[in-house]
Amino acid sequence: MLKLLFLAALCASCMARPGVMHYSFDPAVGTGSGTSFSSAGSGGRITAVRVWEATNAYITGIQVRYDYIWSRVFGRVYSTVHELNLFDGEVIVQVSGKYHTNYIYQLTFVTSRGRSMMVGQPYQRSFNFYTRYEDAELILLSGRYNSAGITSLAAHWGVVPQNTTDTTSM
Repeated sequence: MLKLLFLAALCASCMARPGVMHYSFDPAVGTGSGTSFSSAGSGGRITAVRVWEATNAYITGIQVRYDYIWSRVFGRVYSTVHELNLFDGEVIVQVSGKYHTNYIYQLTFVTSRGRSMMVGQPYQRSFNFYTRYEDAELILLSGRYNSAGITSLAAHWGVVPQNTTDTTSM
């Protein structure tokens, strides 16, 4: 009888949805030469993205903000910055663009509200990164860069746990 009760509890816990944490990964596009990077933040949610491009050319730098803290710039700051600030509850659900043998040439970030930011030039091969799970979002970017710009890019998707303490109701 105890074994049957244990088996029933085990099956019920496996079927419980709230504990499931989804994760997926889109492998890097580009040559991958240069210094590796990961935008991994302090465990918070991505709230903004900055991208720099060489005028009419390739992506030179990327920076990600987690909650209120900016990561360092990966690549280099060059020319005008393009910035996408997310609204409360808005997340990045797609990253797409173009790449060639030496650099990432174009990046497009799409949000859960249908907003987007496109930076760079539509040159050469396309890529399209997106979450495999409805409740997941972009949690970090990784790749490589050299002294001129971003040479490869990958996307990591997952579920960011909700803050368990609500300070607005106190």
